Amino acid sequence: MTFGSLLRRAPSLLWPGTLASQLIVLLLLAIVVAQALSIWIFADERRIALVAAARDNLLSRSVSLAELMEDTPPALQDRILEASSSRFAVFWLGKTPLAPEPGASRFEQRLQDYMKRDLDHGQIVHVNIHADEKRGPRRLEAPEDDNASWRSVPPGERPQNLRRIMKKPEDLSVSIQMTDGRWLNTATSYRPPAGAFIPLLVQLGLTALMSVVIIGLAVRRVTRPLKELAASAEKFGRGEQQEPLTPSGPREVRALTSAFNDMRDRLTRFVRDRTRMLAAISHDLRTPITSLRLRAEFIDDDENREKVIETLDEMAAMTEAALRFARDEAHTETAENADLGAILEALAGDQQDFGKDCTVETDGRIVLPCRPVALKRAFRNLIENGIRYANAVSVLAAREGREAVIRIRDSGPGIPEDRLKDVFEPFVRLEESRSEETGGIGLGLAITRSIIHGHGGSIALNNRPEGGLEAEVRLPLGEDR
Repeated sequence: MTFGSLLRRAPSLLWPGTLASQLIVLLLLAIVVAQALSIWIFADERRIALVAAARDNLLSRSVSLAELMEDTPPALQDRILEASSSRFAVFWLGKTPLAPEPGASRFEQRLQDYMKRDLDHGQIVHVNIHADEKRGPRRLEAPEDDNASWRSVPPGERPQNLRRIMKKPEDLSVSIQMTDGRWLNTATSYRPPAGAFIPLLVQLGLTALMSVVIIGLAVRRVTRPLKELAASAEKFGRGEQQEPLTPSGPREVRALTSAFNDMRDRLTRFVRDRTRMLAAISHDLRTPITSLRLRAEFIDDDENREKVIETLDEMAAMTEAALRFARDEAHTETAENADLGAILEALAGDQQDFGKDCTVETDGRIVLPCRPVALKRAFRNLIENGIRYANAVSVLAAREGREAVIRIRDSGPGIPEDRLKDVFEPFVRLEESRSEETGGIGLGLAITRSIIHGHGGSIALNNRPEGGLEAEVRLPLGEDR
């Protein structure tokens, strides 16, 4: 296989072939896509909600601390503020406001008005938001950045714990002027927690696993009776007798199984009735043909008597052949695994014992399910036809994919192209190239085609370019062997 053909076949190679695997792949894709869309849609909403909740909490704490500081002795104020600080927010009192100017945006003004209403002493409130809800926080490379509010705070007024968040992205700055003129500053660098991908992956994995288990059990319940139905149909096509299938699975599959059982019973009865009718007709014709032959013996004209007897003998031979054909069709042979090479070698050996030229070449050992006696008869007809009209036959057998291909070649006169299919019809003889004395009555190839089709195979005749006829038979190999 070339690289180009491999690329062309890549989609079919990657895409599974069975119904169960296709449904599982589609389900997994749907789960992954749905989870990815959910994360993409709701992750930012979650971050915004967390940021908003944290800001509300920090603003409320700032208002409470401002009221508390008014009633707290100066000696305890620093200790209370330090205890109220965290790694995300720092509170301190100083002469310089962290937020030097009131916020100008509508949202900042609303927050400032909200905090003023909660303050009992009417203090001045400055709120500066350094990140919006959609684009995320603005990152500051260092406290000396021109956009950093830390820069407005003299180093001597910066509390010791401010260093923990000075190098982090600034989020919110709040300054509340106390009654003594100092400012209660709130510096925050709050960020929502990082995305927890491991829990999401675990959740996705558990969801996918449970879905695969459930869909696998459901699909198995559907595909198991379908596989049994396919196997039974294949064996029925080869002429094997089987017990009716037991309907199982969903209602639709049970209905399909019941319909298949009914169809098989009707076809079996139809073929049996036709075979019996053919056998009965052939048997009943024996008596009148025999009677006519006896009467023909009393014809005085020798020439007419010989012609009438010859015709009656031919009718008797046709009747006997039809009766044998009907008996063979009515006889059901048990199917079994057979070595195709051994069958062909045995047939070639029989012809060689009679001094005929017949060779067999097989590509390895080929085992296939068949009715050995019937299949041997079909190949014997083909080989004998080739030897009768060409005196030499070569047989080639090989595997091609999931089929066994048998080619029987001779070097005879061949068959006209427009009659290649006609020779398979019962009682058809090609007198142009096959004489009546050597051509039989025209049932050999009809029997052969019936046997090959009964094995689920096909047969075709082709004239060879170098001369002669080739019969190509294709038979299914069944399961992997």
